[in-house]
Amino acid sequence: MGQVTSDRKKHYLVTCHLSPVTAFMVRLLALDLDGTLLDSRGRVSARNRRAIDLARAAGVRVALVTGRRFRDARPLALELGIDVPVIAHNGALTKHARTLETVAAFPLPLAAAREVLRLGRTHGADPLVSDDHEGAGLLVYDHLNEANRPVLEYIEWARRIHGDEAEQAVVRVESLEQYLDHPPVHIAFSGTDEAMLRLSEVLRQELTHTVKLMVTLYPQKSFGLVDVVHPDVSKGTGLAAVAREYKVARAEVMAIGDNHNDIEMLEFAGTRVIVANAEANLHDIEGVHITSANDEDGVAVAIEEFILDKFKVQGSTFKV
Repeated sequence: MGQVTSDRKKHYLVTCHLSPVTAFMVRLLALDLDGTLLDSRGRVSARNRRAIDLARAAGVRVALVTGRRFRDARPLALELGIDVPVIAHNGALTKHARTLETVAAFPLPLAAAREVLRLGRTHGADPLVSDDHEGAGLLVYDHLNEANRPVLEYIEWARRIHGDEAEQAVVRVESLEQYLDHPPVHIAFSGTDEAMLRLSEVLRQELTHTVKLMVTLYPQKSFGLVDVVHPDVSKGTGLAAVAREYKVARAEVMAIGDNHNDIEMLEFAGTRVIVANAEANLHDIEGVHITSANDEDGVAVAIEEFILDKFKVQGSTFKV
């Protein structure tokens, strides 16, 4: 596996006329958010932001590929000026951040969604329904267990990031069973790592091939998520759809991730990079490179190594 160096301070010369120095240059950069682009406080570092800007100036399209709901990822996409659709909900929904145009939507089949809801209730879990694939997105819930600290914190976070739109973005209903009369985008559960692992095993055994489960664990926070999506989607299928739209070959795609739900995305990409804080089994992906941790500007280090260093450039000087 390749190891990306991180201790160099570089100066790049970027103009509108760039000459590639390798057979396959990166033309599409896919970035996971939590644990990868974002630091442990949920922020984009100045170095990561500048590296993204330089990559875009070099003609590279940048995509956010995330397990987050579209509405939760949209503010960051707008802030960064992302110029391709946001791949959200682990690939179940891909939309343009500015126009809300839907590129691809794969809602969870209604019968499967109702069974997920039933099983979650049976095992004491708190279901969260993601809805409204045609609009900005909606998070719907009904009754939450006051002892389930992770889910309460998740709802609080969701309201906080939407500010004045919180009442329209996060909605409590009397009964999800009554509300759910149509296919939702996906259903999620949040709780401690242990509780989410137990729930995911139950869902796997009971639902077999009717849904796909995405389990994301943050042991340092004792916080886990189980996302239940359409059986045919992943971050990899979402990334493949965007690559087709922009006529980018797999060899020209670079992906950076950290967790289990990034595996399909990494396997799709020609250049596969994980941050140093990535889950252990991601190190076994064929051809994977390791960059610095998310708290050490790992995304910027990888962009510098695999994109900016690959161009012969002339013009004004940019500093990273």
